[in-house]
Amino acid sequence: MLRDAIQTATTQAMKARDSARLGALRLINAALKNKDIELRTGTAPADDDVLVVDVLMKMAKQRRESIEMYVAGNRAELADAERAELVVIESFLPKQMDDAEALAAIKAVVAEIGATNVKDMGRVMAAVKERFAGKLDMSKASGLVKAALG
Repeated sequence: MLRDAIQTATTQAMKARDSARLGALRLINAALKNKDIELRTGTAPADDDVLVVDVLMKMAKQRRESIEMYVAGNRAELADAERAELVVIESFLPKQMDDAEALAAIKAVVAEIGATNVKDMGRVMAAVKERFAGKLDMSKASGLVKAALG
């Protein structure tokens, strides 16, 4: 499970005195605890890798947006800190599909559903999210679905 891997990495970072990595791992653990509290579970469900990946994807997106803002504001040191956190976060995410793989997968879903125009975008996006959550950035998928349907 991803939660166990994150906990093990936290312990290793403590032992190695890697403060930058440890800080990022603690942020991940805090976000996971907040999500557990939000869902009122208190403990991790039996198979919560989907939940963990969802939290990590949101954290990665936040870091990317922060990096863009810091670069635009000439704050290189803050952008570098965000990049370091992003590397740690992405190390726990499943391998992301490249554009060619994503487009092929989306075209397969469009053909399977029988979608013909942009009016079917909601159904296609729901199927794509269900099948490829965690492996595909949904904001990128939206543009690819529009291209496949248009």
